[in-house]
Amino acid sequence: MGLLSKKDTKLILDPLSDDNPITIQVLGICSALAITAQLKPSIVMAVSVIFVLGIGNVVISLMRNIIPSKIRIIVQLIVVATLVIIVDLILKAFAYELSKELSVFIGLIITNCIIMGRFEAFALGNGPWRSFLDGVGNALGYGVILIVVGFFRELLGSGTLFGFKVLGDSVEKTGLYAIGYENNGFMVLPPMALIVVGIIIWVQRSRNKALIEDH
Repeated sequence: MGLLSKKDTKLILDPLSDDNPITIQVLGICSALAITAQLKPSIVMAVSVIFVLGIGNVVISLMRNIIPSKIRIIVQLIVVATLVIIVDLILKAFAYELSKELSVFIGLIITNCIIMGRFEAFALGNGPWRSFLDGVGNALGYGVILIVVGFFRELLGSGTLFGFKVLGDSVEKTGLYAIGYENNGFMVLPPMALIVVGIIIWVQRSRNKALIEDH
């Protein structure tokens, strides 16, 4: 038997497609709207959530038998807040400008309903290894959507990726701009994130009709 059984593999793969926390469960929409105008913040937010949810699930799983049920939400908030503070300090130490750009949105990971949902629905009832896989899987599913949305919003809204010009120079009219292409300023506005997510949901559910019946 390999490191991952079929059930373990599903914990990682299902949130990437048929049980995606954003497109299927419709959770974590706020950050998808707020920080996806550029690709770099989208990736940093995705990595941050992978760290917080993966480690957080393990911690909650290890403590699940000693947490009094009446204060479990408080304990969960303390765990996730501690991990978010670690992420925030790392960003301030090694990527200060990006930390300022993300601003309060790193702190709002604490209230991300995907994280609290996985603590409640999975970590409290499963062992550390499976909880870790569940956390990483759901965080990856969340992160993939953020990265896809950030990719298209930055590319079509600014003509750049990671700040580098990929469609040409809009001032000197080189590349696609030479044939009349113009940046779509609407793409960098928050409503466009919701529209892009809506398109992803439509494509996903059109591909798998069973999702419409189940959800």
